[in-house]
Amino acid sequence: MVREVVRDPMFLQRKSVEANMSDMPIAVDLLDTLKANFEGCVGMAANMIGVSKRIIAISDNGKYILMFNPEIVKAYGEYETEEGCLSLDGDRKTKRYKTVTVKYANDKFKTVTRTFTNFTAQIIQHEIDHCNGILI
Repeated sequence: MVREVVRDPMFLQRKSVEANMSDMPIAVDLLDTLKANFEGCVGMAANMIGVSKRIIAISDNGKYILMFNPEIVKAYGEYETEEGCLSLDGDRKTKRYKTVTVKYANDKFKTVTRTFTNFTAQIIQHEIDHCNGILI
């Protein structure tokens, strides 16, 4: 089900709690909402649809990936960039890493550790920031 995008900074600044397998319906709604906003959005965190759970959905070159409880375990190649956000107006400067290694549970709740680069790495960092209550 496509949900309304939350734009309340006070809600978005709350840290999200760990997700578990019973949160799969939230993840499905998150993915549906991301797909419905594909023209202006490449990633979303669950708090963007009103649920403070550590779930993100991203588009990796047209392939959708769900991540439960994502955690960056390694990062390198720091650079400065500007980002926009579906939940907030305008663009903001931020620091990101060109390469990140992320540990997360996939949609079958199997633990995965995977390395991402370039724009996909940037998307993941932005969405993990959402999980941590950091607004960009």
